[in-house]
Amino acid sequence: MRLLIYEWCCSGGLLGPDRSRVIGPGDDAASLAREGHAMFRSLVVDAVRDGGFEVAALVDETAAAGMPAAARRIPVPPGREVESLTAAAKDHEATIVVAPETAGVLASRVTAVRGAGASVIGPSDAFIRLAADKQATIDALAAAGVPVPAGRSLAANESWPEWFRLPAVRKARASTGGDGLVVVEAMESIPSPAPVAARLEACCSGEPVGVSCLLGPRGIVPLAVMRQRFTAAPSPAYEGGAPLDDPARRSRAEGLAVRAIAALCRRDHDPSTGWVGVDMILGDRDDGLDDRVLEVNPRITTSFVGFTAAASASLVRAIVDVAAGRDVDRGSLPKACRFSIADDTPPTTT
Repeated sequence: MRLLIYEWCCSGGLLGPDRSRVIGPGDDAASLAREGHAMFRSLVVDAVRDGGFEVAALVDETAAAGMPAAARRIPVPPGREVESLTAAAKDHEATIVVAPETAGVLASRVTAVRGAGASVIGPSDAFIRLAADKQATIDALAAAGVPVPAGRSLAANESWPEWFRLPAVRKARASTGGDGLVVVEAMESIPSPAPVAARLEACCSGEPVGVSCLLGPRGIVPLAVMRQRFTAAPSPAYEGGAPLDDPARRSRAEGLAVRAIAALCRRDHDPSTGWVGVDMILGDRDDGLDDRVLEVNPRITTSFVGFTAAASASLVRAIVDVAAGRDVDRGSLPKACRFSIADDTPPTTT
């Protein structure tokens, strides 16, 4: 299979017209670039190690991407990222697209590739648009009976309601990572209004967990469960993950992730494939009644960096096989790993 890999930061997005829409004042551009580069390199290396793909990757022509020699480098001139993506995708049997949901960037790239008659291994356009809107995602999950935090939407520049109970979290409705995320503890000052549409929600006590799943015509395959680690700050940043050791809690997390993804899939007639991540809080109750889904990420997530280092076989191969309706060897898929993305050290695995 001729496989094309695109990652927004490394494939020209940081030099394109959407940079200012994705990276606003005060956003951590270095963190976004670091995570993007880690995902890009892990994807390319993992696809090459399978041995069954002709791997090509779109790379900003001004940057040194450090790709393996077996992968073909397709240079992207500054400002020509979307045109380069659609042109290259038409020459490949499948494309994997990784981009931030912010400002509709992910949705627009996937739609552009499919509109050019090329194939993307990933969720449907409608699934991506729904999952990219954090308030719309929560509304859809709640309507399907999936537990979510109490909260409400805020228009751009709308003041924080005085009656909203603290501690609470405000996040941009369309964002990636910790962009626009603010945590306000009890007795702290209320922040100024956000310049973009946001979601305000109650803080849920418990353990932050991420579940990565593979989608295909035969259903949803939970891949691995990760305890998530964040920096301790009013605007927390993702640092990495560690294994969730308790089998019962892992089972709860997998079941809740499958319910969340299935709820979004039911709202869409087009099939979804590829990698989807679900972020949640696992509460202290053994019956799971205080577990809450926070958001759904309709793309390959940063946890791929750790999982591919822990896997005994190519995860890109697993993504392709599940998308094609083929069986995968669950024994070759990672059950857990421990890794850090806060610095550029290689992930440590378990």
